[in-house]
Amino acid sequence: MTNTSEQPSQSVPNAPAALVVDDHPLFCDALTLTLQSIADFEEIRTALTLEKALEIVNQDSRIGLIVLDLNLPDVNGLDGLVRLRTAAPKASIIIASSMADNRMISHALKAGADGFVPKHSQRSVFRRAFEAVGKGHAFVPDGYIDPQGGNDSASDEALVRLASLTNQQARILHLICEGKLNKQIAYDLSIAETTVKAHVTAIMRKLGVHSRTQAVLIAQEARFAKVLPSDA
Repeated sequence: MTNTSEQPSQSVPNAPAALVVDDHPLFCDALTLTLQSIADFEEIRTALTLEKALEIVNQDSRIGLIVLDLNLPDVNGLDGLVRLRTAAPKASIIIASSMADNRMISHALKAGADGFVPKHSQRSVFRRAFEAVGKGHAFVPDGYIDPQGGNDSASDEALVRLASLTNQQARILHLICEGKLNKQIAYDLSIAETTVKAHVTAIMRKLGVHSRTQAVLIAQEARFAKVLPSDA
């Protein structure tokens, strides 16, 4: 079924280029063939990591459609989606993931996805998803039911706050969540420690928190911990 709520995405059939983001080359190839069969793209590019995907969208303004797997080697949970949505606000983003329970679908849509397709769906399902987002509608698979009835305000707020971060701030928050100190973050990102401190201050301000621990909790609230069953 499709959700008819309007989304700020351009029409997929008119998108000059598309991007498939998945760390499995065979699935990238399969999705590329699927895209070629349903739309006349000038080019379909692929990326095995989020960093490569961000590099592509920052350099190629033609990207109008992104098909994204949530389980990438360099991101945790919905981080990749939030960062790609920030980097490519006008592109349509369709999640193609094997983690397709109702909670995950709900949170992916609230984090900025235009549609969600279970990873091993038939080509016809992908076609329906592309057609739906091309008309400005969100797409969800048959049988989807919003587990919160659209009223999960706490998670919504966390996602909105995370979406306000710049790509660099999102990278730093990700490293903070890994327990790294400012000096280690500066080394990993090849920037000055004073620059890291300035970013950390900005991150806490945007997230409305007063400590690194609170920032980590906000990040975790919008990631896998929030989409697991309550009795897990």
